[in-house]
Amino acid sequence: MAKHNEERHRSDRVGWLRAAVLGANDGVVSTASLLVGVASASDSTAHGIVLAGVAGLVGGALSMAAGEYVSVSSQADSEAADLAVEREELATAPEQELRELAGIYLKRGLTSELANQVARALMAKDALGAHARDELGIMESTRARPLQAAAASALAFSVGALLPLGTTLLAPRMLIVWIVGGVSLVCLGVLGAVAARIGGGSAWKSAARVLIWSSLAFGVSNLVGRAFTAFS
Repeated sequence: MAKHNEERHRSDRVGWLRAAVLGANDGVVSTASLLVGVASASDSTAHGIVLAGVAGLVGGALSMAAGEYVSVSSQADSEAADLAVEREELATAPEQELRELAGIYLKRGLTSELANQVARALMAKDALGAHARDELGIMESTRARPLQAAAASALAFSVGALLPLGTTLLAPRMLIVWIVGGVSLVCLGVLGAVAARIGGGSAWKSAARVLIWSSLAFGVSNLVGRAFTAFS
């Protein structure tokens, strides 16, 4: 008896998976940089360092959520406007819209007769859905969802930020800069490799890019903290 092998497509999850990984990456880099900078100041206390990390986590998560909400809301507004125009055209000029949809299928390789049959069948079932998908490129699975995007962005950032913050709570005061920086770099390397694998790129190249820029961020933050101590 032949076994039926069910195909598993993951393309519909690549977008949000990659966004989640990148959001976590931002949480690690920004929070770790803040902690390294504050910890580099010789007069900073362990309590003050943790407080700065918590403030960075909360502020960063809310900032990411707000930015994502505004951005995706603009996309949602644009989609709604396009759909409203398409709905009006379907109501006032259905035959023209039928020819337009058939023309799309004709360009994709169907014969003229088959293109017209497919267009009529799809418009009879869901005219707006057919035009939204094939003319405007708007599909239900990829529709802009501002609240969902904002929540996911804030959550991903918070998860990433918890790593350096948790490390700070466990590390000795005098070693916070090195331990937080080291642990964060290891985590960032892994996240960079995962993001590359999700997108089909080179894990090593992606990890190297993340590590180089993260090391630069930590180094500059360290210098800022030391400079603040020197001039205070």
